[in-house]
Amino acid sequence: MLGQIMDRPLLISSLLEHAETTHGCSEIVSRRCEGDIHRYTMRDAAKRARKIANLLGRLGINQGDRIGTLAWNNYRHYELYYGISGTGAVLHTINPRLFAEQLVYIINHAEDRWIFVDLTFVPLLEAIKDQISAVEGFIVMCDESHMPETSLNNAHCYETMIAAESDEYEWPEFDERSACSMCYTSGTTGNPKGVVYSHRSTVIHALSSIGEEVMGLASTSCFLPVVPMFHVNAWGTPYSAAITGAKQVFPGPGMDGASLWELIEAEEPDLLLGVPTVWLMLLNHMDSIGKKLDSVENVIVGGSAAPISMIRAFQEKHDAFLIHAWGMTEMSPIGTLNSRNKHMENMPLEERYQLQAKQGRPIFGVEMKIIDDNNNELPRDGVAYGRLMVRGPWIINGYYKNEAADNFVDGWFDTGDVATIDDKNYLTIVDRSKDVIKSGGEWISSIDLENVAVGHPELAECCVIGVRHAKWDERPILLVIRNEGSSIDEQGVLDYLEDKIVKWWTPDAVVFVDELPHTATGKLHKVPLRQKYENYLLELEGA
Repeated sequence: MLGQIMDRPLLISSLLEHAETTHGCSEIVSRRCEGDIHRYTMRDAAKRARKIANLLGRLGINQGDRIGTLAWNNYRHYELYYGISGTGAVLHTINPRLFAEQLVYIINHAEDRWIFVDLTFVPLLEAIKDQISAVEGFIVMCDESHMPETSLNNAHCYETMIAAESDEYEWPEFDERSACSMCYTSGTTGNPKGVVYSHRSTVIHALSSIGEEVMGLASTSCFLPVVPMFHVNAWGTPYSAAITGAKQVFPGPGMDGASLWELIEAEEPDLLLGVPTVWLMLLNHMDSIGKKLDSVENVIVGGSAAPISMIRAFQEKHDAFLIHAWGMTEMSPIGTLNSRNKHMENMPLEERYQLQAKQGRPIFGVEMKIIDDNNNELPRDGVAYGRLMVRGPWIINGYYKNEAADNFVDGWFDTGDVATIDDKNYLTIVDRSKDVIKSGGEWISSIDLENVAVGHPELAECCVIGVRHAKWDERPILLVIRNEGSSIDEQGVLDYLEDKIVKWWTPDAVVFVDELPHTATGKLHKVPLRQKYENYLLELEGA
């Protein structure tokens, strides 16, 4: 017996239609590449998205064709989210922080027909244009007065192109399991892998992410997503905003502390979303000007773990609650959130900080478990740790063009993370499986060690890697960047760590460096560091 319920497809266009009719006056504020601040409404965005749909039709774009975007968080990119996917074409957001050879690979691998590009990134495409010759043309996201001279073949001005189009368009209906967008992983080893999202998975993800236990978005909300629209759809917030009517404040290329503060002061967002490196810049700027983030109530942190020193700084200096989030490109991306709850309200502050440092509990739709090397499930006791496996309606069941099938075990996706889960279902990421350090048969979490070390007021950034050791197989060394003006030495760092970690976690060496490599998504890139320092301790002993 089946239920007698209408079968209406869950489509990206349905989100936009709801936003236009229900939240048409909701504001969208953007810092443009041109330098000024642009503001308009959801109703304006919907009209321009229909113009884009008509433009794509005139260009001969069909359902399933891939259209690339190389753009910041701004109103034009927002229009493309709906104008492209709404027609049945596939929005391919391209991460400009990838290396040139990776950009070439993913543009060709995705078989992008056209690319929309912000002014900032035109030179990136000009440098590789001869290697992406299958791309039919480029549309530069600006008006005629800012249209640059460019060597790109068949380049056009965005505003001129859409001005010629009607804002009347009937969004088509099709199978909700059709692809709506795609994003490539950052590819720290090997080529990036394509992740393809469906209309159905994206809408369900957006619905599950807006509740009070997750992002807490509503029509009264104002949020500033620093997490990029060019990677994993800005954590799905462009879709969540359409459901709720929340005001959106897009930072464009202004990701530094001063630029973010300018927007925060003017627009008064209550929610910020981004990675720890961005919030460190903002916190440092706020310290330098002696101001407080008065409007901000919650700060969602993802990408990598935030140290307790950051949790404490937001709470004690700005009265803002830091919410850890965890997810992956392969998960659309949200898996868990550590939102405020009643249990936390009664905790002593330091105990609450320790709980906030966990990656949180799964949102509805995500199932997770940890397993050992024999694929046996491990207990949820907060002690046992193993490979983290997930499944759910917005988690991939394969990569684009069927690559890397070994990431899937009995219908579960192997995240590549090592984790613990406690009896209240709180997840703690111990490490990436390739980054965890095995020393004399015991495991050391590079993440935990980094987060303790970076709490030192004279250290700007820390990275822990395992290197070869004659007796213990592997031992940790700590690579650090000093704050400007600091003269702290190795012993000073080790003294700081002494009462904060177990003794056998103590790094065998502290190495001071001027910079540390990062992936295209802002995470520490440890592969080249492990290669460079592989024999560091052996050579030290030999010396």
